[in-house]
Amino acid sequence: MAIIAAAQATDTGWTWAQTTALIVPFIALFGALLTYALNQRAVRKEHRAETFAEALTAVEEYLEMPYRIRRRPESSSAVRQQLTDEVSGLLARMAFHQAWLQIEASAVAGPYATLVATARAEAGAQMSLAWQQQPITTDNGMNLGAAYPRDRSNEARAACIEVMRRHL
Repeated sequence: MAIIAAAQATDTGWTWAQTTALIVPFIALFGALLTYALNQRAVRKEHRAETFAEALTAVEEYLEMPYRIRRRPESSSAVRQQLTDEVSGLLARMAFHQAWLQIEASAVAGPYATLVATARAEAGAQMSLAWQQQPITTDNGMNLGAAYPRDRSNEARAACIEVMRRHL
C-alpha cells in the first residue's frame, strides 16, 4: 500500500514542460523541412533561369554569324569549314534547347521555337549574303557601318523572355 500511495503522491498529471518537450522538436522539424523546401525551390528557379539564358545565348550567337562570316580573315577552305561547323553547332544547341524546353518548360517551348524560326529566317538570309561578299581585309572594313536588321528576331526574343519571366 505504501508504494501505491507514494506513486499517487508524485503523479501530478501532464505538465507544460512535458508538452513543450514534445512540441518544440516538431516545430524545429517543420522549420527545417520548410527551409529545405524553399532552398530547393530557389535552386530549381536558378537552374531554370540559367538554362533559359543559355537557350537565348545560342540564338544570339546564331544571329551574330552573318558578322562572323562577313569578317572572316580569308577565303580558305579551312575558314569556311570552321564557320560552317560553328553554324552547325549552333543549330544543334538551339535544337537541344527546344527539346529541353518541350520537356521541362512547355509554356516556354512555343515562344522559343518561334524565336529560333525567326532568327533562322533572318540570319540565314544574311549569312547567304555574307558568304557572297569578299572577306574583309582591312581594319577600317571591320566596322561594317550598318547592322544587319533583326527587328523580327528582337520582337520574338522579347516575347520569349516575357514568357520565361512568367515561368520563373
